[in-house]
Formats: sequence, structure tokens, C-alpha cells
Amino acid sequence: MNDFIYSYPTKVYFGKGAAEKALSHELTGTGKTVMLAYGGGSVKKSGVYDEICGYLKKQGKEIVDFSGIMPNPTYRKVQEGAALAKEKKVDFILAVGGGSVIDCCKIIAAQAVTEEDIWKMEFTDHIYPTEYLPMGAVVTASGTGAEMNNGAVITNEETRQKTGVLGASARFAVLDPAYTMSLPEKQVVSGAFDTLSHCMETYFGRPEELNLSDEIAEAVMRNVIRNLRVLKKNMEDMGARSELMWASAMGENGILKIGKVTDFQAHQIEHQLGAYTDCNHGQGLAVIHPVFYRHIYKGGVKQFARFAEQVWGIRTEGKTEEELAEAGIRALADFIREIGLPSTLGEMGISDKEMLRKVADTCNITAGCCKKLSREEIYEILEECL
Repeated sequence: MNDFIYSYPTKVYFGKGAAEKALSHELTGTGKTVMLAYGGGSVKKSGVYDEICGYLKKQGKEIVDFSGIMPNPTYRKVQEGAALAKEKKVDFILAVGGGSVIDCCKIIAAQAVTEEDIWKMEFTDHIYPTEYLPMGAVVTASGTGAEMNNGAVITNEETRQKTGVLGASARFAVLDPAYTMSLPEKQVVSGAFDTLSHCMETYFGRPEELNLSDEIAEAVMRNVIRNLRVLKKNMEDMGARSELMWASAMGENGILKIGKVTDFQAHQIEHQLGAYTDCNHGQGLAVIHPVFYRHIYKGGVKQFARFAEQVWGIRTEGKTEEELAEAGIRALADFIREIGLPSTLGEMGISDKEMLRKVADTCNITAGCCKKLSREEIYEILEECL
């Protein structure tokens, strides 16, 4: 295991009634004006919006509404939110929603306290923000783990980039599984696959030797697989919803990455695909992962063989490490079909090879833990996904 320093600032309130507990304890001394940020109408239809407003008013807070945060949030929306926060002299941002809402608010929190352009700071000047408006998160859709890190994925429509941007960490996160019960099956399943993807992208990092972080990741992956199967039979199972909600946080709270050098190349490919198509993130990952792994597994055969045995329960007798590795990738592909996610880009309505070439030509390329990909190989992967 590599050397590391670990610390995390987000306090988690998990379970029934967690929002009331968090908002009655965490907003003292944070000022009077709270920006309540959310997406579409689902938080209002579910009753979560009225519930949260009630808790805020009980604390004597003035509420500034900021709605309309879209899936794959845009930099334009960040600027809109930051301008509103400045105009209304917002003291605290409360993100109520899934990863898109939380990510957008992380960058609003940074942009609202500076006149500099955050995108230019990070991608041209390579200067990262250090001051933010304080923020908290109430999670209504799990999968991204956004509530427990300071990374955000934002789409810049002008530059045609969808990429990671560093912003604020939530001071606290509310994880009440009851808030996820109104989500449609597609969103639950694709969100949970995003969690599985986070675990896999970390797991296949370095070092290759077995270590505690990887053993924890194996347990989280088994948990996600088991509980997705439970939910496919009964979407109302609160126990499975609870498990997936915490697994989502575990996937991106840094614990699985302790002592690891990670490689999120599959995410980078999907992000840029999303920049061109606005596709569902979890579905895009489900299509890309098996093909991507067939391209890179020979650079990490031991890890892929262990993945097959420890995560999918594939028997080792009579198999070489390479055969075991290939069996694990097949098990992943079979599971994707089992839970009803697409296996091809065609199933997602994507067929434009010229556009896929642009995705490959503009995609971020990582160092590559098992294998560093060329742009031509990225295009080959995308073409095989059709």
C-alpha cells in the first residue's frame, strides 16, 4: 500500500428523520439566508421540498429558491446560481437532490465568493479555489457519492467539455433512504451502477498486490450487486435502498482510494460522450465498462482474476488467471443485462461514428493503471460499443 494522509470534512446524518436532526444542529451560526437548490419538480411532488422548507423556517432562515439544475449540470447554470447567491447575499447553500444538484452547488459555492472565472482558474491558470460559501447536501438520489467529496462534474457547453472541477465539500450530508423512494427504477439502477463503476475504477488501480482498500472495495461491490438484485424483485425494499445509499457514499468518500493510485479512464470516456449526447451517466458506463476492460485486462490479470473470484464468486478450479479474468468481465456484462441496463450505444440511440471520433479526439486520457490508451484505442472501444 502507498503512503497516505486521510481526512474528511463531511458529517453524515443517516436514516429516518436525518434531515430534521441535521438542519436543527448544523445551521446555527451560518447566517440568515439559505439558497435552497434543487432540480425539477420531483422534490416538490415527493414532499421533500416542503419538509425541508419547514425545517429551515423553524430555524428562522430566509429561503432563496434556485431550481432547474439539470442532469449533467452546465457551467452556465453554475454562473446563474453564483450570480443569484451574490445578489441575495446568500450565507449558506443547501443542495437537495442527486449528484447533479450537489455537483453544481459545489462550484456555485466557489464562484460565489470570487470575481475570477472558476473554469479559467482551474483549466488555464491551474489555480484551485480555497474559499467557498458553506454548503450542505440532502441526498434524494444516490449513486454518485457526490455528497462526500469536493469533486464535481460540469459540462461547459462553449468548450464542449464535460469534466471534473474541484469545488466545496459539503459540511454535512443527509442520507435518508426514504427520500429515494419516489425515484423511477431506471434512475435507481443506473445510479447504483455508477457506484459499482466508482469501486471498479478504484479497485483496478495500483498497487496490484492485495491490500485492505481493495478488500473493502470487494465487499462494497458485492453489496451493490446483491442489493440491486433485491430491488429488481421489489423496488420498495427499504433495506436495499439503505444499503445502496451508503454504498454510494463509500464509493466516493476516499476510503477505497486510501493507499491507491486510481485510474478513471472509463469515466473520462463516458464524460466526453455525455458532453456530445447528454446521455444518462450510469447507462453510458454500463455500455463502456465491459468493452473497456476487454482492452486493458492483460495489464492487470491478477487483479481481474481476483475480481472474478472475490466479487462474482467464480470458481478457480481448472482455470488459468487469464481465463478467470475473462470470466469476470463476462459476469459483469451478464449482470448489466440482468439488471436491465443497455449493453450497446445503439440501445441508447447513439450511432454516429463521426461524433464518436470527436469524443475520442477530445476525451481526457489518464495515465492508465493497467494500460494507457491512445486516442485510436478509445475510438475502437467506442466503435465496439455500438
